[in-house]
Amino acid sequence: MNENVRLTAWVRGRVQGVGFRWWTRANAMRIGGLDGYAGNLADGRVQVVAEGGRAQCELLLDWLATGDTPGRVDGVTEIWGRPRGGYDGFEIR
Repeated sequence: MNENVRLTAWVRGRVQGVGFRWWTRANAMRIGGLDGYAGNLADGRVQVVAEGGRAQCELLLDWLATGDTPGRVDGVTEIWGRPRGGYDGFEIR
């Protein structure tokens, strides 16, 4: 079953100023069926919120944690929840 979910992930490492948000958006669009955003946080992390099918969100999470990302990912913390809606596509914030 591929129920709709909300993934919130916080990515630690050298992920700001290296095109990480742009690549995250491009990968989310390549996966398809995801709405949400990637945004910089003041502490140097990038927050990624994705809503869509669980399988698609898991693909994005796998890429965030182990994929060929710009910069350097030291770790990813995630939580799962119910989708809240309100997004129009996947954007960079």
